[in-house]
Amino acid sequence: MSKEYTIVRHQTGGEKFEILVDPDKGLAYKKGEIGEIANVLMTDFIFTDANKGEKASAEKLEKIYGTSDALEVAKIMFEKGTFQLNAQQRKEMMEQKYKQIINIISKTYVDPKTKLPHPPLRIQNAMEEAKITIDPMIDAEEQVQEIVDALRSILPMSSENIQIALKIPAEYTGKSYGTVKNYGTIKREEWQNDGSWVAVVELPAAMQMELLDTLGKETQGNVQSKILK
Repeated sequence: MSKEYTIVRHQTGGEKFEILVDPDKGLAYKKGEIGEIANVLMTDFIFTDANKGEKASAEKLEKIYGTSDALEVAKIMFEKGTFQLNAQQRKEMMEQKYKQIINIISKTYVDPKTKLPHPPLRIQNAMEEAKITIDPMIDAEEQVQEIVDALRSILPMSSENIQIALKIPAEYTGKSYGTVKNYGTIKREEWQNDGSWVAVVELPAAMQMELLDTLGKETQGNVQSKILK
């Protein structure tokens, strides 16, 4: 396949259709970053075999897609077909998706014994041991559950919530209140006579260390915390 173009392929009704697109612009369109389909097509033709230069007839397009307009057909093909990544795109997207999946797992799941998140390197090693394969075209979030299920025989994981009691001095509540709300659900709260804020927050167990680290920086180490359950 040429470096100058890639293919979007759609198979339907026993027929195969292909269009030639700019690799980078095509990927941007697939991600919703480019709005005009005309900006990504290398030609205005719909092919039945792009490598052989065999074009689809207007009659065949009308029968399958309800239109022979190449731009309208191309939109449907992008939506329902397969975008062929080139080698560099596949490599970059695989690396990006791999990191995203590891990050999601480390922030969502914990070791059932310690109630602490597994370090990213431990998760990466387990994925390599389990020979996990990922799909660069599917959102990381959609792949996580299947990957976690495959990893559990190697790396025990649970996604339970915990509750933490917090006390934050008055001078730091402005910023820290918003931080706590972003990390979890405030179950109870009370403002003390000295202006300090006391609360019980529920959040994923895997997020506790990150929350406490963030609050520690925001309060210059003046946050008090206790895990309730």
